[in-house]
Amino acid sequence: MRTLVLYLLVTIIIVGSSTGVKAQDKLIPVRKEYAATLLKLADALLERQLKDSRDVDCGAIACARCKVLHTRAAEAVYPFTIAYTITKKEQYLQAAKSTAAWLFRQQQPDGSWKETPEEWTGTTTDQLLMLLLSYEKLAGGMTNEEKEKWRTAMTKAADYLHKVMTPEFASINYVATTTATLAKAGQMLNNGQYLQKARALAHRTISKMDADGFLNGEGGRSHGNKMGVDLGYNMEMSLWGLGLYARLTNDTVVHRAVAHALKNHLWFIYPDGSLDASWGIRSNKWTVYGSGTSDGSQVLFTLFADEDQRYAAASFRNLQFLRSNILPDGLIGYGPQHATLFKDPPCIYPTFTKAKNIAMAYALETKDSRPSALLPTKQTGWFRYFHTLDVVEVRTRNFMATITGYTYKDLAGGSKSKYMYRPAGGAMSYCWVEGHGMLQASSATEYSRPEPMSFPEAPGVITITPRIEYRDSSGYFTNLFEYDCRLQAGQRPDKNFWVSASGELKDKNWFGGGVGVGYTMDYLFADKYLEKTVHLTWHDAWPVVSIIEPFVQKEGCTIQQVDDKTVMIRTGKRAFRFRLMNGKAKLSTGENAEHYWAPYPSVKAFPLRLEIQPPANSFQGSVTYRIELID
Repeated sequence: MRTLVLYLLVTIIIVGSSTGVKAQDKLIPVRKEYAATLLKLADALLERQLKDSRDVDCGAIACARCKVLHTRAAEAVYPFTIAYTITKKEQYLQAAKSTAAWLFRQQQPDGSWKETPEEWTGTTTDQLLMLLLSYEKLAGGMTNEEKEKWRTAMTKAADYLHKVMTPEFASINYVATTTATLAKAGQMLNNGQYLQKARALAHRTISKMDADGFLNGEGGRSHGNKMGVDLGYNMEMSLWGLGLYARLTNDTVVHRAVAHALKNHLWFIYPDGSLDASWGIRSNKWTVYGSGTSDGSQVLFTLFADEDQRYAAASFRNLQFLRSNILPDGLIGYGPQHATLFKDPPCIYPTFTKAKNIAMAYALETKDSRPSALLPTKQTGWFRYFHTLDVVEVRTRNFMATITGYTYKDLAGGSKSKYMYRPAGGAMSYCWVEGHGMLQASSATEYSRPEPMSFPEAPGVITITPRIEYRDSSGYFTNLFEYDCRLQAGQRPDKNFWVSASGELKDKNWFGGGVGVGYTMDYLFADKYLEKTVHLTWHDAWPVVSIIEPFVQKEGCTIQQVDDKTVMIRTGKRAFRFRLMNGKAKLSTGENAEHYWAPYPSVKAFPLRLEIQPPANSFQGSVTYRIELID
């Protein structure tokens, strides 16, 4: 018996040790990873800080691209503060104090800060929150004079936000952030009115969530309030602001609303950690790792990490993807191919916004390590139809894609609205392949610079979004301007997935050409291929219609037309065959290829064109083509 007991004890020890090793192998050292990335970004910002004490702008952070001192860049005060708490290096402490001192000198008489070089003051909420969080860490080492300067500036800014912040005043991300800002200000500055305003704003904000938890309020106005959903700003701004507010105030109503929302937002973190904001109304800032001027998702996932193991994994995967977009000079670019497409350095916005987010994640994280749970998008063999958005995601063994029929319209802004050039009409706004990464992506249908400091010059660029189009004497018409498309999705008996989108080819004013051309796009997703069938109906006008399929040109990618029906696409790891299966169409490649690139996301593509003549003895026609994985 003693021998048996000894044997069992030894077995338990061995098995337990073995299991412990395996569990350890699957742990993510989250705080260590946050710290490493934060210090890299903080050093890039520190290098660009003006340090001459005789300079009136000492403490500001210079932006070589924009040639201005962005007031919002002073949000780096918190990344510097956390860098100091991690390393205890005086250079970060001095940088934080100098940044704050410069920001105090920029404060307007009403307590606000302008988002230089613009006149917008809603970003006061971002600047104030970073000051509040920094003061909490640094006040113990401040002189009474320093404390007075900080508290005076913070009180003036909080008073301003208390007075002006509403959904009528600002896009919803500013309102959501302000719930956390005023909650923190109320606690630190001992002002109950701030807390009351924070609660009122928080509850009004969550009332704008749809049934799936997607938050409206980023686009054009309808009767004074903004409408429209953008996943990038939801995940990287609004939801973490509400989540932090809920934690500070123990508001369980708001906490439950954000927790519900996050469960659906999680599905837009792709298997490689990229964040799919391709379809939202602010997709003109989509960088693939997130959005260009929003903060980041790490703080959001950290706030809810104890509730679902997948959140820490999603945070880390996205952090890894973000790191792949850090340029040699330490700044974050506008997308995966920024260094190839731009010679000049990027604006510092992505760097300081992502740095502040990672700093918050580091400070809020309560554990050194988290389990490396499986992301939902790593699992295969599923589709999800987000009915409140008319957006479908499909995942097979090798392919994952987003099909968007999101129907939001800025009725007041119309074709002048910056929110109405996102992909729509059943377009495939993102396509990813296992072992390859991004195969196809999307960009603004017509590129413009609504915020000149955020959007680089890019004359002549052509959208990289897959699409149907034609031009005639009436103008340019495409499914990308169809905001009333009908979308369906399902699974076939053979386990493959289908998505169908129907509508009319329209111009940017949402009118059909003459009496228009109708279309239906039928997608079929299998493990080894993606197939599209495009059905066209000519009403009275008879234009030549083209289907454009741009493919992302990664380094080493070759695209070669083999015959009149076949194109081979080869990369270092995987190979694809584009093949016309049925229907009459002229296949060509590379037309205007030099213009197929996007500032956001910074990606270059190579176009394939199928040209379809109107039928001689009918009013309908169709083509079927397939993108096959052949390796």
